[in-house]
Parts: sequence; C-alpha cells; structure tokens
Amino acid sequence: MEPLLIFPDPAPPALAQALDLAGYPWKAAGSSEIAERSEPEDGWAGAIICADADAEGAFALCRTLRKRDVPFQPLLLLVGGNQLAELELREDLFDDFCLSPFHPRELEARITHLFWRTGRGTRPELVEYGSLVLNLETYQAAVSGRPLDLTYMEYELLKFLATHPGKVFTRETLLSRVWGYEYYGGARTVDVHIRRLRAKLGEEHANLISTVRSVGYRFGQSRWGV
Repeated sequence: MEPLLIFPDPAPPALAQALDLAGYPWKAAGSSEIAERSEPEDGWAGAIICADADAEGAFALCRTLRKRDVPFQPLLLLVGGNQLAELELREDLFDDFCLSPFHPRELEARITHLFWRTGRGTRPELVEYGSLVLNLETYQAAVSGRPLDLTYMEYELLKFLATHPGKVFTRETLLSRVWGYEYYGGARTVDVHIRRLRAKLGEEHANLISTVRSVGYRFGQSRWGV
C-alpha cells in the first residue's frame, strides 16, 4: 500500500510507533508544499493530521488536501479534548477524528474503518490473540500496545505458537517446525526461548504460554478451557 501522510514533521513519537507496529507505511510533512513535493506517484493512501499542537497548520493542510481535483480520502484528525467544540464548524475538512493522547488499538481501528469505508488501502497481515499483536510484514510484536524487543528466533517461536492457539507441541516438534530439521541443538533450546518469551511478555501475559507436563508447550487456551 502507499504511505500515509503524517503532519507534523517530525511525527509525534507515539503516533510513529503505533503506525510502525500496525504495519502502516508513512511519511511526515511539515507543510502543504512539502506534502505535495513528496507525494508518491500513486498518491497518498490517506492522511493523519495532528491538530492538537499546531491547529492552524493542521487545518491549513486539511483545506489544501480537500481542494484537490481528486477527492483526498481518508483523512483522520487527531485533536485534543479542548478542540472538540470547534470540530463541528470544520467537519468538511476530515473524515473522522481521534482524541489525543490515543490508545494504539483505537487508532488502528479508526484507520481500518476509514480504509474500509472509503475503499482505500489494505490492512497489514497481523496475527492477533487477545492483547497480543504480531505484524507479519514488519516482524514486530506488541502486547497491550507495548512493543516487545524480540530476537528473530523468539519472534518466530511466538509466531508459530500464536498461529496454532490451543494446540500442544512437544519440544522436538517445535525444534523441527521453528528451527528447522537441520538444527542440531537440543530440546533445552526451546525451554530457554520459552523462558525468555515469558519474561518479555511480562507477568500479566506470561501465562499465554503454558507448560503441559511431560508433553511440551501450548499457546492460549485449549478448546476445553484448561
């Protein structure tokens, strides 16, 4: 998909992180002129305009985008709570808005809804289980909006488990399916990586990966809920 246009430049760190974790490509621009010069050949996928810090610049960019010969959609506006009263007078300048500070999952839901409504863009390939999200395109993972700092093999192990929720796998099966048949390490390699994953998931989410005595490991709940 084409990148999203972000205002201002540099993009707010929380917004940049949320978009990166959700797998949406983006480019920041600090003015209408820069946005026009840096526009991709096939156009922007949409825009996220932050109006809470620079309202004048934000709405000026919104007006410029709306004056284009080809309708520019979708356009999501990020606003502070004290700006809600003035939105009614400017509702023709945006398609949807989100209060800032925002929750990453709410922001992602609003972007997805806008793309669905306007027929623009595509949703990144994600694996989701409860509050855990793995982006298969960017090899990033987050739990409750918190990025997880995973090694390549930790990510691969978590991805394999998360795509087979409720199933129990022996250590030998995990070695062959995740590390590959030519891996000569022992079964203890799996135990070490499981222990590290649980630590990185944190105490609240460590129980996503449970030990099945004398068998191996299971991700999530079994179909019987035990």
